Formats: sequence, structure tokens, C-alpha cells
Amino acid sequence: MSYGLVCHGFFALGVGAMMVAMLFGMSKSLGGVPTPWSWVVNAALLVQFPVVHSLLLTNRGRRVLSRLAPSGTGSTLSTTTFATIAGLQTFALFALWSPSGTVWWRAQGAVLVAMAVLYGTSWLLLLWSMWSAGLGLQTGSLGWTALYKGRPPRYPGMPQTGLFRVTRQPIYVTFALTLWTVPTWTPDQLVVAVVLTAYCVVAPRFKERRYRRIYGEAFDDYARRVPYWLPFPRPRAAPRP
Repeated sequence: MSYGLVCHGFFALGVGAMMVAMLFGMSKSLGGVPTPWSWVVNAALLVQFPVVHSLLLTNRGRRVLSRLAPSGTGSTLSTTTFATIAGLQTFALFALWSPSGTVWWRAQGAVLVAMAVLYGTSWLLLLWSMWSAGLGLQTGSLGWTALYKGRPPRYPGMPQTGLFRVTRQPIYVTFALTLWTVPTWTPDQLVVAVVLTAYCVVAPRFKERRYRRIYGEAFDDYARRVPYWLPFPRPRAAPRP
């Protein structure tokens, strides 16, 4: 339960920091490193998220996660530990960013209302995608609740419901959508949006390699029916003679 409290605490802090920071286009944050050192610090904060996040999903990364818990519980708590680290990384990126002080555009009046609706809708779509993929897995509760109940974690199967019907990577797509529907634009927001969107496009390729190893032909059949990223309908294959 202590692992669960820490995990969900960091998860809430990370998501909250991201939502607020991007609402203001990364122009308001706790970071105050002076220029030019702020460029170095911000670059390190931005790079650490995709790099560490990806490394922890490798076989070696999973072994590291298994060591970050009391002996004999590391494997069970791996999803909880992973979500804890991801929450801490997200909080560091968005709460400790040092703003440039430049604001290019800020929505006003009816445009502000429209952008706020789009921004909120993006987050709701992200939540829906996480729910379809297994909210316990995404938030880390899968691990600590299994340990609490004295049983192995019950991982969800290959997701194919909800937004997974129109794109194979709805979590990455909707996450990227939150980056581009903000009501305030600054150089800081543009850099964050470009880098993290690139990560959202490339990283799922490695995830799909794991899915092919696990699910085999079932995943290949799903991949033939559903597009990788953008939810554009595919043309129907011509019937065989």
C-alpha cells in the first residue's frame, strides 16, 4: 500500500504539473535557471523523459525495475515502480522547466473558450485510451493491488476496444494531441511539442515488436486492419480471385 500511495501521488503530481504548465504554454513554472544555462537544463529535462521511459521498457530496464522493491516483490511491483518513475519524470519536466519569457500568442475571448474545450477534450480522449488499454496497468495500480491480494498481476490482453479500433496507438496520439491544443504558444511549448510528438511517433515501433513476440499472428491481423498512428480508414483489400 505504501508503494501504491507513492506511485499515485507522483502520478497525480506529474499529470497535474503537465496540465497546468501546458495550459500556459510552458510560460509559468518553478524553474528559474538563468540564460544560457536554462537551455542546457531544459534540454536535459526534455531528453530524460523519452530516454529513461524507453530504457525501462527493455529487458535490462525491467531487471532494474525488479530491484527497486523488497526482495521477492520486484516483479509483481514492476508496473507500480515504472509508473512512479514516469510520474516523477513528468513532474520534473513540467514543474522544473525554466521559461524563456517569450509569449508568441495567447488565446482571448471566444477563441480561448474554444481552445480550452479542445485542450480538455484531448485529455478526456487520453483518459479513454488509457482506460481501454487497462487503467491499472497505465497508472501502476496493477502491481501493488496484486501484491496486496497475494496473487500474481493479471495483465490485460491486447487492447482492441475504444480508440484502439481506429488507431493502434491511441495513447500516443491523444498524448500528442494535448501538446498541440494549448491556448498559449511560446518557443518553450513548441520545442516540447515537437520533441515529444516525435517520440510518440517513433517509440510505439519498439512496443509493437514486443506485441508481435507476445501475440504473433493475432497482432499481425490487427495491424493489417487498423492504421499505426493517424486514424485514417484503410482501403479495402481487393477480393482474391
